[in-house]
Amino acid sequence: QVQLVESGGGLVQPGGSLRLSCAASTSGFSGYVMGWYRQAPGRSRDEVATITSGGITTYADSVKGRFTLSRDNAKNTIYLQMNSLQTEDTAVYYCSARWGPKFYWGQGTQVTVSS
Repeated sequence: QVQLVESGGGLVQPGGSLRLSCAASTSGFSGYVMGWYRQAPGRSRDEVATITSGGITTYADSVKGRFTLSRDNAKNTIYLQMNSLQTEDTAVYYCSARWGPKFYWGQGTQVTVSS
């Protein structure tokens, strides 16, 4: 069982930045594929970015060049640096941990981009 705790969400103006963190409670953290997903009201949960155990990252086209995902295996934590935020980035952001076909999810953190 993996428990994920997200932090760092909030309200920011367009063009601003936020950094999300996700701390995982598991002894095998380095072996998990970690990621962030987001869900806006009335929409499906979509992948934002993922990072493999080896540090290889993938990003949704909508966030490429603006978001950066990193992991610190010593701290069992991943970080999502979000720059140049747009109103379309408003959503609940969920941290995920995947081992094979099994996904674990955090409780979500709200990100609101508004002037």
